[in-house]
Parts: sequence; C-alpha cells; structure tokens
Amino acid sequence: MNSEQFVNTIKLYNKEDFENNIVNLHIHTIFSDGKADAFDILSQAKEKGYKKIAITDHNTVEAHRLIQDEILIPAVEFDVWCGYVFVHLLAYGIDINHPDLQEFYAKNKKETEANIVRIFSKRNIKKLIRAIHNAGGIAVLAHPACYWAISLDFMVKKLVSYGLDGIEVYYPYDRLRSVVKFHSRKTVEKIADKYNLIKTGGTDLHEVEL
Repeated sequence: MNSEQFVNTIKLYNKEDFENNIVNLHIHTIFSDGKADAFDILSQAKEKGYKKIAITDHNTVEAHRLIQDEILIPAVEFDVWCGYVFVHLLAYGIDINHPDLQEFYAKNKKETEANIVRIFSKRNIKKLIRAIHNAGGIAVLAHPACYWAISLDFMVKKLVSYGLDGIEVYYPYDRLRSVVKFHSRKTVEKIADKYNLIKTGGTDLHEVEL
C-alpha cells in the first residue's frame, strides 16, 4: 500500500471495527514506552484476526524501519504543544523516510519514553501538521478527552485551521486516562462531526498483549 491507500483505508473504518477489536490504531512497543515487542504485536494481531493495526510509538518510527506488513499502517505519535495545552498528535499513512519529518523524530531514547523529557517538546504544531501532509499522511488528535483545555471545541477548531484531519473518538480511556479526563467521548464525537473530522480509535496499548 502507498500512503494514499493507507489513508483511504482508515477512513472506511467505523465504531464497530474499533470496538470489536478488528482495528487498533494506537499501540506502543519497546521502541518507546511500551512493554511489547513489535514483532510479537504483529504476530498477535494476525492470530486474533485484526484487519489493521498501527504501531504509534512516541516520536519514533524505528518499529516501521524493521517491519512492513499488509496489516500494519506506518504511524507515529508526536508530543507537541498547542498553545498552553500539551497534546499527542498521531500521524498515519506517512512515508516514514520523507525528509520533512526527520527533524520531528526523537534524537535519543529518552525522547521516546521519559515523560519529563517529552513534555519539553519544541515541535511547532503548524509545521508538524504540514510535514505529515507532505509525507502523504493524516494528522489525528489522540485521546482528546484527556486534555486540560478550557474549551476542547476551541482547541480543535484551531487545529483544524492548521490542517488537522481526524480525532481519536473510539478510545477506552483506561489506565491513567480514566482518571485524568476532562471531557466525555460524547463531546469528542460531537466535535468530530461538527468539523467533519475522520474518526479513529485504538487502545493506547502499552502492555504485552494486544
């Protein structure tokens, strides 16, 4: 698949695909702060009958440099600030080797796993979204119910003006996200509809079992 085909595939998935464990577009491995081996995740996905998965390690695409497979969507989760709000921006269907993306990747392992390091990200969000598009991908806001934004609608509207393509709606909000949560999934879905955004989903997996 090329980048355009990956993007078009993502657009086809619906709520049932994400909630019935047919698609999982938010997975972390040992290449960032996850516990799972990337090869093992791919093997599990095939055994369990997943149509598509995305390994979305923080600020790195090292898993994708080693693994290419028909069910694996090239992806990454970038740490970036949107004004006063620290957010995670998912990039899907990218050409991982595109020159415009190289400056945004982690320069060392700490930038992929240590929260205290990642929160000091200097990435420019407008430039990052433009680079994602130039690399053939789409930019999707991860777990939006968790952001300490006074108005999530206002923040998403601003991101849309920068070129945001989608928003993660079908997300279980477990782990820390179940406690640190400022907005409801219902609100997130309404915002997605309001701005005609692609709706994606995933479990934000950090454990060893898919």
